[in-house]
Amino acid sequence: MKKIATRDAYGKALVELGKQHQDVVVLDADLSKSTKTADFAREFPERFINAGIAEQNMVGMAAGLASAGKTVYASTFAIFATGRAFEVVRNSVAYSNMNVKLCASHAGITVGEDGGSHQSVEDIALMRSMPNMTVVVPADGVSAAQAVFAIYDIKGPAYLRLGRPAVPVIYQENSPFKIGQANRLRRGKDAAIIACGIMVGKALEAAQQLAQEGIEVAVVDMHTIKPLDEAIIIELARETGAILTVEEHSIIGGLGSAVCETVCAQYPVPVIRMGINDSFGQSGGPDELLQYYGLTVEKIVNNVRDLMRKK
Repeated sequence: MKKIATRDAYGKALVELGKQHQDVVVLDADLSKSTKTADFAREFPERFINAGIAEQNMVGMAAGLASAGKTVYASTFAIFATGRAFEVVRNSVAYSNMNVKLCASHAGITVGEDGGSHQSVEDIALMRSMPNMTVVVPADGVSAAQAVFAIYDIKGPAYLRLGRPAVPVIYQENSPFKIGQANRLRRGKDAAIIACGIMVGKALEAAQQLAQEGIEVAVVDMHTIKPLDEAIIIELARETGAILTVEEHSIIGGLGSAVCETVCAQYPVPVIRMGINDSFGQSGGPDELLQYYGLTVEKIVNNVRDLMRKK
């Protein structure tokens, strides 16, 4: 199966976006080789700014450029974009409703050996809590590239979460992608898996295994965490009576929380949240860490079985 890192897809898509739109300006905090904005810098050096190791300044510059009519894509590692620069993102970008797209790479525990200090497992929660902020977590390279163009078309702040390692390609080039509209990848009546990011591929693998046992599981890629596609969540609750959420993020404040809030308020059914269970990451290989934190196909299969007993 073909694999590509979402950050690589971001870099390539950014160049194409720059060719189409002269108002696009790209900023980076001295990590352009890693975030892949270096591709844009080579093509459009006059529209690229390296802010240096100064993430807060970078976000402030982005807000200023946006106020002058530019569409700004600002990149660094997720831990810095959402953590170190939080107050500037809140007040200069979200509060001011500026047209700044924060495209943060190296999110989640699959950063790997860099360890817990660099593994953002709370970034979705932080960005989701901000008024005016759109939050997108693509599952593969194709949807990551589509998201780059999709967030251009919405005016206002957006957070695009990207990863370090290569991940399997799920979508075709012409697959639909719309902000705020989840993609139903598989139908099923026994339970539903709602996943985002790299866990979408694992959810599909688990559903295939369960099908061999006669268990039909629906799989949905909730690529937009905000605005959330509440309609499909309620639809799945009614159709299956049980929901499993899967994310490479803390179970507090991310996809699982968003789904639970919707289900509790509108159509209560049993929900199990899979993610990082209120802990920091640690150093290790990406696959080793996914195994250690239970973000595996086997664990998804077992949780679906548990859910069915709770119906």
